Amino acid sequence: MIQQHVQRGDRTAFSFIRDAKNGEVSNTLTYRELDASARGIAARLTADGGPGQRVLLLFPDGLDFVKAFVGCLYAGAVAVPAPLPDRFRTAADRAAGILRDAGAGTVLTDRAHLDSVRAWLRAQGAPGTACADAGTLAGTAETRSPPAPPPESLAFLQYTSGSTSEPKGVMVSHGNLLANLESIHRTIGGTPELSAVGWLPVIHDMGLVGQLLSVLRAGGHLVLMPPNEFLRRPHRWLSLVQEFRATHTAAPNFAFDLCLRRITDEQAASLDLTSLEVVLNGAEPVRADTMAAFADRFARAGFDPAAFSPCYGMAEATLFVSGSPRLEPPVTAAADPEALAEGVLRPAAPGAAQRRLVSSGRPLGASVAIVDTGTGEVLPDGLVGEIRVRGAAVAQGYWRRGALTRETFGQTTAVPGAEEGWLRTGDLGAMRAGELFVTGRLKDVVIVGGRNLYPQDMEYVLQRADEHLLADAGAVFGRTAGSADVVVVQEARPVLFRSGDPEEVAGKIRRALAREFDISPRTVLLTRPGTVRKTTSGKVRRSLMRQLFIDGALEGAGYRTDVPAGASAGQRGQ
Repeated sequence: MIQQHVQRGDRTAFSFIRDAKNGEVSNTLTYRELDASARGIAARLTADGGPGQRVLLLFPDGLDFVKAFVGCLYAGAVAVPAPLPDRFRTAADRAAGILRDAGAGTVLTDRAHLDSVRAWLRAQGAPGTACADAGTLAGTAETRSPPAPPPESLAFLQYTSGSTSEPKGVMVSHGNLLANLESIHRTIGGTPELSAVGWLPVIHDMGLVGQLLSVLRAGGHLVLMPPNEFLRRPHRWLSLVQEFRATHTAAPNFAFDLCLRRITDEQAASLDLTSLEVVLNGAEPVRADTMAAFADRFARAGFDPAAFSPCYGMAEATLFVSGSPRLEPPVTAAADPEALAEGVLRPAAPGAAQRRLVSSGRPLGASVAIVDTGTGEVLPDGLVGEIRVRGAAVAQGYWRRGALTRETFGQTTAVPGAEEGWLRTGDLGAMRAGELFVTGRLKDVVIVGGRNLYPQDMEYVLQRADEHLLADAGAVFGRTAGSADVVVVQEARPVLFRSGDPEEVAGKIRRALAREFDISPRTVLLTRPGTVRKTTSGKVRRSLMRQLFIDGALEGAGYRTDVPAGASAGQRGQ
């Protein structure tokens, strides 16, 4: 795939901007340079270990990761992306868990971190693990063309974020990867003229497959900026879109909310977003009001709302399952919230309460079935059940976890003669007129009076109850999975604890949830920033937060209010 693009000359494949503030390009990589670097790395890997060896990739933000990853593909080695264990305890712990689970015999990093990574390996009890600078290996001259790997051979292990357990390595084969890239290519309309700007971490599935490798598939150009630079200066993401006339970009829903909160009117007035054709929105629940507010705010910049492409996927399906095709406006549904709580996706009556859902597009390259969570029976359009997926991009299973692989990847549906191999996603949703509507996570649903309530909806409502509450920084859960005994853990601005009234804010939370969902939590815990645990891709770890709460690990973390069990929503909201 890459060698086809090499024949087109020295086209730039990647540009990296380390400091988004000044916007200067730190370094670039052409397709010819990428091919030569990958050949050099592959030659060394082939000499040292041969096909099938696991190679742990530990890199800072930049383009060395790209060379190393493609070098692994050329060698038939199994790439294992992981966070660099340099600054944060969570990253170090995660990298250590991945090292142990993958059983990697080789580690690749860059020259600047070679000594620190070797020291880290000694601390992990793995001093014999080979560790090399990918830049040095990339300089090795190698003229032989790499052999095409068999489709069934493993390309990489994508470690999921996990909740309360060790991360699991999803086994993605070369065939899985090529099938998924083809589906993405058809959805986004990829051509060699594709120009993309991105900041998603390349060690995560959306950043790796949906951002980096999809651009390679098209033969386009990707400008990368560090994720932390986006978080500090969200305006620079959009200004780089303008500067490079980007046609494509991708981000989770929270990124668009962050732009709405942090980009000033003066900054917005200077933007030109007319080049954008595809803006993928995925990796977490997609919100209609976020997309509408973003489109309205940046209309003067020439942003086309039809560029939004809500999508759905997961590492276990390589990445992409469904999405809205290029320049087709996203499909939304004004759903009856009471019917939805009963498991039915039905239009709300005119003038009645509604919950606006966004379709995650149409499945492409995969079969999707909605099944009853108890019986496995396939449900008709409009009924909510577990989403199951089958197709060429569904991964091979979890590395060294046979029982879990059979449980997750070996499902059938309750249809006579149904074949095995359906992926159990753990997500809830419904089909309507060929469109997939994702409603939540099965394990996170809170069941109250027979109604299924989705925590992300409750979190969204309560976080707008008071200006002191931080967006995307809360967790709603039952004390036991699915229970009606609801707990809210919500981060608040420090000023609330210094000079505000936490009791009043807790009351606002209760009233908001009582008004919108006819419930009020038994416990509200207001905490300082940094309390709510998230995955490395930014998703709230509700199962972990539940366990921390039950274990008493959150005691003293902030201001807590409780009401007696059995109190009505009205009493609790007072």
